[in-house]
Parts: sequence; C-alpha cells; structure tokens
Amino acid sequence: MDFAWTGFSVLLFAAVICLCEGAWLWWSNSHGNGARRVARRLRLMSGRTDGAGGGISILKERRYAGAAGLDALLRRLPQAAMLDRLLLQSGLRWQVGRFLLLQGAAALAALLLPVLLHLPALPAVITAALCLAAPCAVLLRARAARVRRIENQLPEMADFLARALRAGHSFANVMQMAGDEVADPLGGEFRATYEEVNFGVTMQDALHQLAERVPLTDLRYLVIAVLIQRESGGNLAELLDNVSRMTRARLQLLAQVRVSSAEGRLSAWVLTLMPLGLMAAMQLTNPQYSSVLWHDPSGQRLLWYAGCAVVAGMLWMRKIVRIRV
Repeated sequence: MDFAWTGFSVLLFAAVICLCEGAWLWWSNSHGNGARRVARRLRLMSGRTDGAGGGISILKERRYAGAAGLDALLRRLPQAAMLDRLLLQSGLRWQVGRFLLLQGAAALAALLLPVLLHLPALPAVITAALCLAAPCAVLLRARAARVRRIENQLPEMADFLARALRAGHSFANVMQMAGDEVADPLGGEFRATYEEVNFGVTMQDALHQLAERVPLTDLRYLVIAVLIQRESGGNLAELLDNVSRMTRARLQLLAQVRVSSAEGRLSAWVLTLMPLGLMAAMQLTNPQYSSVLWHDPSGQRLLWYAGCAVVAGMLWMRKIVRIRV
C-alpha cells in the first residue's frame, strides 16, 4: 500500500505539472497580448463587409450534442461555445455533450474512489482533484500537440501557396491544391476552408473561420496578409514568401533557444523530482521512518508545505528557462 501510494504521488505530481503547462499554453494563445492584437486586426478587416448585422450565416453549425433537446439546452450556455471551440482546435471528434459526460464520469470517480479505497483525507483530496482535472488535461494536451504540428507545417504550406500562385492559379484553386497535397492537420484545415468557399461563403469569412479554428499567431499573420492583398492589391506570392521566411526563422530561433536552455530545464526537472525520489526511496527502505508524514497531522501539514514549495520552485525555474520567441 505504501509503495502504491508513493507511485501515485509521483504520477500525481507529473499530472499537475502537465495540467499547469496546458493551462498556461491555452491562456497565452487565447488571451495573450499577441492573440488580442491579431483578433482585433481580423475584426477590423472583416467588419467592412459585415453590414448592419442580422445576416443569415450559411456556415454549418456544429452540434453540441446528439439529442436535439440537449443541444438546444447547451446552446443557451455561453461557456459551451468556448468549450466547443477548444474541442474543434484540439482535433478531437468530440461533441460538447460527450465531453461533459466524461467530466461527469470523472466527478463520479472523484467521489467514489476515495470511499472505495478507504483513503485518508489528504490522499482523497488529491485523488478527487486528479480525477476532475483528467478530461481537461487530455483536451488541452491534444490541442497543444495539434498546434505544434500545424506550426511545423506552416512554412511548407506558405511556400506551396507562393509557388502555386506564381504558376498562375487562383487563390481558391491554390487552397484546394493545398488541401489535397499537404498532410493533415494543416491540409485538412485548408480543405475545409476551400469547401466553405465552394459552398458560397465569402473568402474573407472563410479565412476568418480558419484563423478561429487554428489558434496560431503565424497562421493569423498569413490570413491578414491575404486579406490585405485582396483589398489593396500587391504581390501575394511575395507576401507569402515573407511569411514563410519569418515563420521558419522563428522556428529555427526557437530550436536554438531550446538547445541553449536544455541544461537549465534539465536542472529544473532534477530539482523538482529529487524530493519525490528521496521520499520513494525512504518509503521502500524504511516505511516506518516516513509513516509519520502520512498519519500524523503535523506530518501532513509538512507534506502540504513541501508540495507548495516544490510547485513554487518549479514554476519559478520554468519562468527563468522559458524564453518566448
């Protein structure tokens, strides 16, 4: 039981780190200064053709649930739209209703597991928190992984668009070719954009939807370049070359930064995991020596203080070694 508790503590700490990382990535990409500036620019450019409002959208609306009644109920909740956007950006083929069902199952597990396993107060709280955070952690992790794949594909996509435009193709045909030739997930996004345009959505609205589906600043720069060229004219192929060159240079600089900060990040992991490793070693070699930390109230308070100190140190070292490019 002591060995299982030690392993559970290690897994819990790793899960908390992943959850904090996913929450920070989501917040910086959705509500950071750069995201707000790009969103404001897109709203200003799309507002010229919006008219007085009240127009009927021909875009297909995503269903929030399979049942019509539940779908109508979820549409009344403002948080459901944000959750649906996160599901769309993550690439998971889930509806809001299914995600909420999983979250409800996690909440039920958070209530039943401590009772069934007869856990003390502190492990019970940790188990409940881990169960409740698991669905959101999976969602944010999938979203971050998909955004990284799209970011790595973006320079190749911009070069492909520029070459096709120089060959004399229209931009709509270029998007169709990109959707067919470029691998997913970025190729699938351009394929969906072309299908919207082919269905009757204006190019401006379709590109705006593309920027909403992919929360990537470099892709929004590409969308802004296309929208500016369509309104004011210019050499779009040259603009796309500049976007490709800028994105590729930023990715190379980011790789160099990761190499330069590798020692600091490794030190942060060692200093973070060392207390857990020492605790696991003591638990295996002499369980009676560390049992006071689990059963005595003073020992439990010390565990809380130590956990908070480790998390604070981890966040501080992450702030030091993390360089945003």
